[in-house]
Amino acid sequence: MTATPEPTHEDTQAYLPDFCAAGTLFIIVLVAELVAIVLTLAAHDSGRQFLVELSKTSFFIMWLALLGSAVMCALRNSIEKAGKTRAFVLAFVVLEVLCLLLSEASWQLVRIFGSSTIISDSHTTFLLRTFAISSIVIALAMRYLYVSSEWRRSIVLEAQSRISALQALIRPHFLFNSMNTIAALTRSNPSQAEEAVEDLSDLLRATMSSPQDLSSLKQEFEIAAIYQRIEKLRLGDRLNVRWLLGDLPMRARIPNLTIQPLLENAIYHGVELLPEGGDVVVEGKRDGKFLEIRISNPVADGKARDKIGNRMAMSNIRQRFELAYGSRGSVEVDDSDSRFVVTLRFPANEEPS
Repeated sequence: MTATPEPTHEDTQAYLPDFCAAGTLFIIVLVAELVAIVLTLAAHDSGRQFLVELSKTSFFIMWLALLGSAVMCALRNSIEKAGKTRAFVLAFVVLEVLCLLLSEASWQLVRIFGSSTIISDSHTTFLLRTFAISSIVIALAMRYLYVSSEWRRSIVLEAQSRISALQALIRPHFLFNSMNTIAALTRSNPSQAEEAVEDLSDLLRATMSSPQDLSSLKQEFEIAAIYQRIEKLRLGDRLNVRWLLGDLPMRARIPNLTIQPLLENAIYHGVELLPEGGDVVVEGKRDGKFLEIRISNPVADGKARDKIGNRMAMSNIRQRFELAYGSRGSVEVDDSDSRFVVTLRFPANEEPS
């Protein structure tokens, strides 16, 4: 497993908003229309029809907004390579040149095909007035889009830091339980204790080799399988884990260290309390654009451990699912019958091959 380097500040810092995004385009169109309304109101003469004037102004400004968005969408990556300050200067110059070209084209088309009543200003006055207004509007719009983009980015970075902190709480938990298992085996079966140490080494290597917040289902199931081997050495035939994974895509992304803590809880709070042991069933299926994973274990009547650890793990996973998927992911618990069932539902986002 190859570790992916942590993104640097430069990797995560955007100098310009994403002009290709639908949300950004919607804001640009909305602001453009508001500017058209303001300009029309400012220049409105009671002798003219307001809607006619608004339609002419809107037509020009919308063309500028849409063409500017298309150009910036195509040039954004190249412009940002120049650095933060230069990127804004270059973007401003590109949009101003585009505005002047569109103004000149509009003037020439009106002169050839239209009527002087459409543009009442002289050639020079029209270009200078358009340049002055567009300079103010473009500067304010770009500043707003930048601040909005940085606000959203700060939320994402904060969420990522919270995810990392929550994952850090999970690792010591299963490490302590594994060490307790090994300690018990050193007295009863030293050879199995040696195998458990090797498995624990593999487990730690797998969980700590990648700092990413999300891992593939394949990695998650591999980590859970190693933990299963450690517990199998201790519980023997009392523990049986059935993996019914169906057509789950193994490249699908899921918050790191999700399956193993659930398997650990199923064994510790379920199977281990039963003298005869029991089955832990891990089922998976695809439901359209979503994946569903269900982990169930038997419940021992009249026997229960302190539920604080179980609640901590469930709360941890719920928080990480909320941060990773929002309302698109869910963690549901059903303990209404003789089995304790945890169901994970999340989008089927796959990592690139």
